[in-house]
Amino acid sequence: MRFSLTLAALVLSASTALANTPCGGSFSGFVTGLKNEAVAKGYSKSTVDNFFANVRQDSKTLKADRSQGVFQMSFTDFSRRLISQNRIDTGRKKAKQYANTFSNIERKYGVSRGVLLAFWAFETDYGAFQGDFNTLNSLVTLSHDCRRPHLFRPQVFAALELYTRGDFSPTKTTGAWAGEIGMVQMLPADIIENGVDADGDGKVRLKTSAQDALTSGGKMLQHLGWKAGQPWLQEVIVPKNMDWSQSGLHTTKSTKEWARLGVKPRQGNLSNLPASLVLPQGRKGPAFLAYPNFSVYFEWNQSFVYVTTAAYFATRLEGAKPYIAGNPDPALSNSQMKSLQKKLQKRGHNVGKVDGILGKNTRNAVQAEQKRLGLPADAWPTSQLLNKL
Repeated sequence: MRFSLTLAALVLSASTALANTPCGGSFSGFVTGLKNEAVAKGYSKSTVDNFFANVRQDSKTLKADRSQGVFQMSFTDFSRRLISQNRIDTGRKKAKQYANTFSNIERKYGVSRGVLLAFWAFETDYGAFQGDFNTLNSLVTLSHDCRRPHLFRPQVFAALELYTRGDFSPTKTTGAWAGEIGMVQMLPADIIENGVDADGDGKVRLKTSAQDALTSGGKMLQHLGWKAGQPWLQEVIVPKNMDWSQSGLHTTKSTKEWARLGVKPRQGNLSNLPASLVLPQGRKGPAFLAYPNFSVYFEWNQSFVYVTTAAYFATRLEGAKPYIAGNPDPALSNSQMKSLQKKLQKRGHNVGKVDGILGKNTRNAVQAEQKRLGLPADAWPTSQLLNKL
């Protein structure tokens, strides 16, 4: 899910986290440093010793962190892989089974049931596969690793806080490789801040109680800025003579402006909200208007293809038709994408890591170069663009 930096009492200062977060060195020495910091935060030495007594470095966690090739897939390939008829049918059954829970969430937090059903499906297949990584080992391993220690170190202390409350076991709590726990995969700090005992048993049980997990997810989305009663994504039909440089999340227009440009809803009516035209695979592929709630998805997961697929699936679960796939130009191979990113870097664009993933920065750079070269500026990289660069 997302990497939380919330819960001020437990996290590092945002202004100094990147520069001053300890990492690396011997693992045992690193754990000693964590223990000393925990005692300094006010936890008793015996509690801290018990919490860290069996912690181990997990090589499988590091392997999983380095092996996220699934996000290199195109939107159509990724969405077809994640959205099966079985997941649609199961989602609709779950919507009926937990109808009261979803109604309570919608009333209290304003989050539509399709949104939570889609996350539930993608994160754990409706709770069936919640991950078998030891959570503490994963969090400490990723804190020790110097790639993103500022994201994970605060979660270690959040897990310690949950432990003192009787809601976390250093040896038995398991979940995803990045430390998320439960049916909708929440990090320890998110659990502390947004966990809800929705079934009334006195505990927040995100692994075994769908009511608790879904309601906690709804509360967190509201906390992240979700606006009640507003849409998030809507499939549209776009004219072939569009100014494609107007597409992308960096450009926002009113729906009246989009309508004047010839953008039409495939179903229903356009909402009276600002929106961006999203073309996951360029002008020849699927087209969507992304409304303000769409931005909240990026607080849950930073992958453009994951976010767009999750948002689209939520609309499907609430009655939208399957998208029109169109006939987009072939996606670049992984090696071609890396070559493209290197060429974009040489031209002064910030694409982030050269990883073969078509993320936000790479899309923006592609669109800028397409515009410079007189190509349709739809942010979809093609072999033609690669050759021209």
